[in-house]
Amino acid sequence: MLEHLPAWLGKAMSGWRAGVDSIAVVRPELAPPAAMPLSSPAFGDMARLPERFTADGAGVSPPLFWGEPPEGTAMLALIVEDADAPTPQPLVHAIVWGLPAGSGELAEGAIMADGTGTPEGGDVGRNSYLGEGWLPPDPPRGHGEHRYVFQLFALDAVVEIGGQTPGRGALVAAMAGHVLAAGILTGTYSREEVAPVGPVGAGAVA
Repeated sequence: MLEHLPAWLGKAMSGWRAGVDSIAVVRPELAPPAAMPLSSPAFGDMARLPERFTADGAGVSPPLFWGEPPEGTAMLALIVEDADAPTPQPLVHAIVWGLPAGSGELAEGAIMADGTGTPEGGDVGRNSYLGEGWLPPDPPRGHGEHRYVFQLFALDAVVEIGGQTPGRGALVAAMAGHVLAAGILTGTYSREEVAPVGPVGAGAVA
């Protein structure tokens, strides 16, 4: 959707960003007392996401791997947010909860509309476009680099979340006070194509 915005408009909005201080893992009620490793064979931390996982490619979710969660972990939950979206709050690109403590990975393409759950045993929630599944990164041209923050939470209880495909608010509320550890992996993506910009109004259509 945002790929259709002209580069001049993206550049004009370059200062409009939700900010990393708005992502889920920095919320006081989710503050993790410990860290756990989270990685992907497809990209490194703070490295560019391959086009395959974005709106410019196949648009599938990337593979993820993580280490052993802390003792007492009852389930895992994943939230992926765009910290640089030109919106008041980060855009949610994926929600998965109910992952078994020993699952260890999410395969490529696993975050999709799933009905009853992912092959790994979790369930997929609602992204910011109100769809169930992975929302492929789609930053505006000219807006600069966007940070897509993958946040994996180890929880001390199997939390109850209302609704068949809950959104960020419901998951955050359910996880509050139950976080044992969190893993963070950040992928970046941008569209920086140069587009000629004429005088204001030159391209207006009556």
